[in-house]
Amino acid sequence: MIDYSTMPKKQILCVDIKSFYASCSAIMRGLDPLECYLVVAGNQERKGSVVLAASPRMKKEFGIKTGNRLYEIPDDPRIIVAEPKMATYLRVSTEITRVFNRYVPKEAIHTYSVDESFIKVDGALHLWGDAFTIACKIRDDLDREFQLPCAIGIGPNMLLSKLCLDLDAKRSGIAEWTYDDVQTKLWPVSPLREMWGIGRRVEKTLNGMGIFTVGQLAHYDLKQLEKKFGIMGNQLYHHAWGIDLSEIGAPIMEGQISFGKSQILLRDYKEEHEIKYVILEMCEEVARRTRKHRKAGRTISFGVGYSQDELGGGFYRSKTLDEPTNITMDIYRVCVQLFHKFYEGKTVRQISLSIGNLVDDNEMQLNLFDQNGWKKRELGYTVDHIRSKFGAEALLRAVSYTAAGTARHRATLVGGHKM
Repeated sequence: MIDYSTMPKKQILCVDIKSFYASCSAIMRGLDPLECYLVVAGNQERKGSVVLAASPRMKKEFGIKTGNRLYEIPDDPRIIVAEPKMATYLRVSTEITRVFNRYVPKEAIHTYSVDESFIKVDGALHLWGDAFTIACKIRDDLDREFQLPCAIGIGPNMLLSKLCLDLDAKRSGIAEWTYDDVQTKLWPVSPLREMWGIGRRVEKTLNGMGIFTVGQLAHYDLKQLEKKFGIMGNQLYHHAWGIDLSEIGAPIMEGQISFGKSQILLRDYKEEHEIKYVILEMCEEVARRTRKHRKAGRTISFGVGYSQDELGGGFYRSKTLDEPTNITMDIYRVCVQLFHKFYEGKTVRQISLSIGNLVDDNEMQLNLFDQNGWKKRELGYTVDHIRSKFGAEALLRAVSYTAAGTARHRATLVGGHKM
């Protein structure tokens, strides 16, 4: 049993704007986001484009939600298909954060995503009332000033406020959980993927261990979970008890475990040299993200997905290096090795890669066989600085100017979509 008397008892709100992209697009058209039939989809010329957001009524009446494809949307005159306006969404998100800032200082706000934030209100209770009252005020402000509907979960830590949001408040509007609610409201949850932090792969593994509810996870042997999942097993166990010791502003899942990028290509790629051009561009981006956080990684994972015209399929493999790196060409060489080893000569439509097994990039092991290694490392940081100052297109590799390159097109997008 967990002694909750020793656990943090904060007052944390988790605020989520319902169907944010769809709601913003509806408001821009003068429509009620809760009543209209609207979806946001990237490239409307491609019937396979992914739905980025759907209004509540689209979800409820047509079963269309984020992740569906454009061709799955019914032919109904009431349905509006809107292009994403990412720059506008980001501006609205920034203004919403300003609303939160009326009630608490900036240090008490953690923007988890463009449409979801955590707010620690402990220090504001004597000014505005209890946490539920502050949640009501924030909801009313967002409705009055933006006409955007929201749901708010309240909990004693970030985890429980998030679980309260996902499992309760998204249906009721505003809800509050305490540690006393863990056994009655969290433990019955099944299937396990309905709990934040558990994906289908982990759920399948847990099911194979005879664990089908959060309550069963909470009562499973901790040592066995740690043996199976490592440190993640310890986290799963304590999350099942509603325990989260992270501070506001820190991610709930402590520590960035990898940097990656996955890209669905705009067309089929059949020529090996063209596929390698895109791989090089993606290695450049993943290396940049790694350097931005002053990290380097040892394990490089790479995979491709084949076109559905050839019945799909693909591969995803990893290789671990002796020394950590964040140098573009080091990552690229590993990806090419994996590509040559596992590629079956089919048409490629998706490419994914990531770098993990991260360490801080504050030192470098000198190599007698690569005496210019430190220069390559510094060159990467120099290129990053130029791009951050003058724009992503300020410096590009020559492959980006070929017909196969995608970097120039993606530089015109925000969040992977039109502004």
